[in-house]
Amino acid sequence: MSATHWITATPPTPNGDLHIGHLAGPYLAGDVLRRYLVAEGAGTVRYTTGLDDHQSYVPVRGLNDGGRKGEEVADGYGASIESVWRQAGADFDAIVRPRRDVEYQSVVQEFFQRLYDAGHIVARTRPLPYCTGCERWLYEAHLKGGCPHCGSGSNGNACEPCGRPNDCADLIEPVCTGCGDTPELRDCERLYFPLAPFEEQLTTFWAEVDMPPHLRSLCEWMRAEGLPEIAVSHPSDWGVPVPVAGFTEQRIYVWFEMAPGYLLEWTGAGETGPAPAPVQFFGFDNGYFHALLFPAAFRAYDAEIALPKAFVVNEFYRLEGLKFSTSRRHAIWAHEELARTSADVLRYHVLSDRPNGRQTSFSSAALEISRSRLADRWDGWLGRLFAAVAEDGGVVPAETPRGAAWERLRGRLTETVGQLREAYGVEGYDARRAVALLDEVVALAEDFGYVNGFEAERPDGASAYRAALAAQLTAAAALSAWAAPALPYGSARLSELLGLPAVRPVDAVALTPLVPGAPLAAWPGTVFGG
Repeated sequence: MSATHWITATPPTPNGDLHIGHLAGPYLAGDVLRRYLVAEGAGTVRYTTGLDDHQSYVPVRGLNDGGRKGEEVADGYGASIESVWRQAGADFDAIVRPRRDVEYQSVVQEFFQRLYDAGHIVARTRPLPYCTGCERWLYEAHLKGGCPHCGSGSNGNACEPCGRPNDCADLIEPVCTGCGDTPELRDCERLYFPLAPFEEQLTTFWAEVDMPPHLRSLCEWMRAEGLPEIAVSHPSDWGVPVPVAGFTEQRIYVWFEMAPGYLLEWTGAGETGPAPAPVQFFGFDNGYFHALLFPAAFRAYDAEIALPKAFVVNEFYRLEGLKFSTSRRHAIWAHEELARTSADVLRYHVLSDRPNGRQTSFSSAALEISRSRLADRWDGWLGRLFAAVAEDGGVVPAETPRGAAWERLRGRLTETVGQLREAYGVEGYDARRAVALLDEVVALAEDFGYVNGFEAERPDGASAYRAALAAQLTAAAALSAWAAPALPYGSARLSELLGLPAVRPVDAVALTPLVPGAPLAAWPGTVFGG
């Protein structure tokens, strides 16, 4: 069956364990969209990613760790990253593993060779930093200095703060990251991919794709200042060898390698037909690659390739005021946090604090507030509700929800789920708002429960009280469906307690009252806040 929806998340670099900043970025956010589309019955949904084995940060990490081989670094941290994805509930349909997938190198080289043969990749002789002490050409992780565009600290080839590419030789006060010495500039013949010939096609693409203003501004500034030529090969022994005669000792630039890597994610998900226009999740620091380099490369390779229909971009997630960084070991590692925090609690926190359109900052104190909110508010309301039903016989009351208070609650919940669908959907995707709306659902139901609990004190209020319990059970059933894309494990447990399927659409149909007389399972003590 041909998939109707394709979601991608940028492959992480296996130069360290996955940290909380990664989870707050593309991986859980993409999973939320996947789960929502599956629940909606929106056709086949594919969620894919890979491992960025050939980043130069991998062998550099090995050197910094006392001379470990790059292969050991990539394999060890790659396994750790995949384990964290599973623990956190980021369920991928395909994960491309560059050094282990048999066809990977040949596909990447064929992509590169076709562009070279067509004249889209050209040879240029330009200065490149060289460290005489290390006897190494410096690029990417091997080099640091000031960004020629914004002045921020940057590695070679691309600046994380401003998102702009550089050509390594233009870094301000460059330094070799291996020994700390100042390199010299030497002429080096490399292969380049000029972006300028694709200006018109890129402009058309930018007019069609859904992307945030920050990324759009980057695209337009790069166009206004003249689209650059991007070095797509480097003198190195780490990565995919360049297939072009005369350059076979060089390696394909890892970010250019990622373009055909995305196509392999599609086929790795078991698909044979043309890939649909994907929704791509990534951080702003990867924006120029996704919005300029990859679309231009795809247009050069095959004009029929469907370009993305939406970019979901996160800004930096900070820790103690500084950006999470694997290479600088400034991080809270996800596997350590998941050992003490449930997946639902961690998902709730990082999604509610997601750096969408602005930078946000993680703190352990804020995580504890999230944990308490789920335990005290969400589980607190549900625990009181299940206890009240147990005292009344342990089954769904015969009375159905009724009265003016219920009609107001139903109206508010119906309005809320409409907004929730927008926040979960491709257009208007906003996981942070989705979590806030789920909090609103719980608050509305909890307030209703407190107020209408007084019905039991009226001399003739028993029937109205049981109708109020039925109303709350209806809200709980809705919550179990509506929260499932964000908090899948607690939602599945709640659905099981209520005798409902775990996967149901996020719509107002979930407000259908439960079957009177249906037995409820005993409250386990915690559902969401464990």
